[in-house]
Amino acid sequence: MKRWQFWLGMLISAVFLYFALRGLELDKVWISVKNARYWWLIPGVAVYFIGVWVRSWRWHYMLRPLKNIPTRTMFPIVTIGYMGNNVFVARAGEVLRAVILKEREGVPISASLATVIVERIFDGVVMLAFVFLNLGELAKLTADSGVIGNIQQAALWGSILFIGALVVFLLAAMFPHITEKIVNWGIDKFLPQRLREKVRPVALRFLTGLESLRSPQEALMIFFTSFLIWLLETAKYWFVMHAFDFQVSFFALMLMNGIVNLATTLPAAPGYVGTFDAPGIALLTAYGVPGEVAAAYTLVLHAALWFPITLLGAYYYLRQPLRWGSKEVSQIQQESAVKP
Repeated sequence: MKRWQFWLGMLISAVFLYFALRGLELDKVWISVKNARYWWLIPGVAVYFIGVWVRSWRWHYMLRPLKNIPTRTMFPIVTIGYMGNNVFVARAGEVLRAVILKEREGVPISASLATVIVERIFDGVVMLAFVFLNLGELAKLTADSGVIGNIQQAALWGSILFIGALVVFLLAAMFPHITEKIVNWGIDKFLPQRLREKVRPVALRFLTGLESLRSPQEALMIFFTSFLIWLLETAKYWFVMHAFDFQVSFFALMLMNGIVNLATTLPAAPGYVGTFDAPGIALLTAYGVPGEVAAAYTLVLHAALWFPITLLGAYYYLRQPLRWGSKEVSQIQQESAVKP
């Protein structure tokens, strides 16, 4: 509560919630929420968890150079990571699952964090692909679309960021010896002597986490899997839509998925409050969906994305929580004290 990141996230969420709900008749939003056909959430949640299983397989695939861990072992850890992202600020769940993987499977935190970062880069590239696939249609919508009015410019800068990061990681993976020399040079050049020997092994272990990108075939497999993951999540958007009295195309929901998930990369309150809702409502309103219906759908969708995975992650965590105070966790804390 005392950290500035928490209060910054709360402020950003409050601003986005203001834009999401201003001008809406909240009693009509509540009527739409009450009258929703909630049984449509059942297939939506089911297809979403298929996507989580595919995500677990992707992480298993990326970790193979370090350790071949079965997908069924990865699945609980991935759900715990989702829980952490949903209840802590700054996507702390990503660090949490790396720590749990260290404790349960002995994979170095810095190496597994490298695979997590690569995952997020591929996810960002897919989200941008969803946006670019619909740029022609988006151009017709942005005139009165509120907070997404500048989405084309945001997509351009996002492309530079994510694709640039992907190129850097691909080059680092394909030329490991050169990369290692550059990393050692940077450490010796810019870090004080007292930090060099702490940072060096962490940085080098981080590089080992990039080994899944060594060949174009491996990178293409990760990209294909990422695309499948987000198509399955869009399918959940489609199922939940049928609980409400409106219809938009699957491509429109792909666009919504891309925009809201890019928006959730911003700092926000736990659970992406506001940063998920405002762009989703704005986009659906731009498609001609009444604002109150768009708000009800987006809020129910957000809850359906939040509650099931958070509860399952909490269940898996409580079955085998971190052994705080143990020798193993003491070693984990020492290793994670110096972040790459």
